[in-house]
Amino acid sequence: MNVIEMNHVKKSFGDKEVLKDISFFVEEGEVVSVIGPSGSGKSTLLRCATFLERMDAGSINYLEKEIVEDKDGAAVYPSKKELRTVCTNFGLVFQNFNLFPHYSVLKNILDAPVSIQKRDREEVYEEVKKLLEKVGLSDKENAYPCELSGGQQQRVAIARALALKPKMLYFDEPTSALDPEITAGILKIMKELAAEKMTMVIVTHEIDFARAVSDRVIFMDNGVIVEQGKPEDVIDNPSNDRTKEFLKKLTY
Repeated sequence: MNVIEMNHVKKSFGDKEVLKDISFFVEEGEVVSVIGPSGSGKSTLLRCATFLERMDAGSINYLEKEIVEDKDGAAVYPSKKELRTVCTNFGLVFQNFNLFPHYSVLKNILDAPVSIQKRDREEVYEEVKKLLEKVGLSDKENAYPCELSGGQQQRVAIARALALKPKMLYFDEPTSALDPEITAGILKIMKELAAEKMTMVIVTHEIDFARAVSDRVIFMDNGVIVEQGKPEDVIDNPSNDRTKEFLKKLTY
């Protein structure tokens, strides 16, 4: 089953066409890495998939139910209420963490499951404690974001996304703001999630990580999907000249 399917997505900002007729899907349990140069449309695709940006044209299905319909070449969105419900299907981890600075670690993670999903507070609290243990932050429950390192904040962001029990996770350059030593810890957590068959879409510049963890790699450039397939094909033996050129620059 496809957790998400996007068809014929187009998105422009003013005169600049950022996504040019892209179709994209992710199967349940699949890890898909999206690579490509800056400005290729990777993050915009992810933001359209999570409704942070509105597409100009195209359709979006979640769990094989059409959410955004394409009518006569224009994307038609449902009500805000319906979108909020759909958003419980996925978690999103940003490169800049996006934690609430005035909330403790515990409240950052606990708040959405209790206030949005209306789940039992005590039950969620027990789950949050396990999640903090999972990401190696059991002792930081009462700390505030300003008291944490960048790597610790990103671990909280991952725990916050998992607390919603999503069907899939999106990661937008989750290690780009971190130094290499801290990056290794974040990638380890993501590898563990992949081993648990968590459905994930990862926009990343970490090519070795993409090779190790992905079921499928998508290479984007200039608003189109240039090449996609198994990591050993796209990364180690690309068929497209643009893919070869991009990867060559990363392995000088």
